Amino acid sequence: MEFYLVDVFAETKYAGNQLAVFKAEKNLSGEEMQKIAREINFSETTFILSGKQENGGYDVRIFTPEKEIPFAGHPTLGTAFIIKNEIETEPSSNVILNVKAGAIPVAFDKGGDHVIWMKQNPPLFNRTFDKEMLAGVLGIDPSDIDLNFPIQEVSTGLPAVIVPLTSLSAVKKCKINSDQYEAFIKDIEASLLVFSPETYHEKNDINARVFCDCFSVPEDPATGSAVGDLAGYLLHHRYFDKSQISIRAEQGYEINRPSLLYIEAQTMENSIEIHVGGNVHLIAKGTWRV
Repeated sequence: MEFYLVDVFAETKYAGNQLAVFKAEKNLSGEEMQKIAREINFSETTFILSGKQENGGYDVRIFTPEKEIPFAGHPTLGTAFIIKNEIETEPSSNVILNVKAGAIPVAFDKGGDHVIWMKQNPPLFNRTFDKEMLAGVLGIDPSDIDLNFPIQEVSTGLPAVIVPLTSLSAVKKCKINSDQYEAFIKDIEASLLVFSPETYHEKNDINARVFCDCFSVPEDPATGSAVGDLAGYLLHHRYFDKSQISIRAEQGYEINRPSLLYIEAQTMENSIEIHVGGNVHLIAKGTWRV
């Protein structure tokens, strides 16, 4: 099989979140895809099931090293980038990926800025959580949590528990307490996203870290799905006191994979529309021996 390595949500090569993309053979089973994803051992690996559109888009499956998942952000952008540049023969400004969570539209060259954009599903707002419990899970003091906003599970296809913190220092202090984390995820399979409005770089608006050990990824350098969940949270709870936001979110600095994610979102009459974007860099391509 042909395969590609890309860096997603990366301003330069060798940053952002790594992704392996395979042009899958028709007889490749899900079990074999899982073994390949474990061999690659990136946070996600994707498999394009056909070299042509079916059901209005390209069918794609997404795997972590341990399991298949219904949706993820950087695999969506990285896979769409490969489809546009390595599979499609006619110029196109849009690609639709059919993943288990549904059809995800991806747009290219919006505004001529070379950022690739995906439209995420409308957010669902689920349970809220106690600050003392989450402070214990994250290894921080309860006073590091911003009491003006709730700790809440949000999902645009893959759930994340959003934890608002008071400062960049609080974000940097986070260190998962494994025992308390194991007790926490018994009842919920979701990433943990912590964020603050204080950033490493003044031009950015949000600093975030995402912990997803439930998907065998202790910390993810750039997480489009969780940042999409965050976008819904920011609007739903009027974090910036606006019904429309256009902001930059930085992630991955604590694990030496600096990443930049763009968020454009607005409150509609009955829902919230979310677009998350970033840059993609092709790193390598080759042949995988099946």
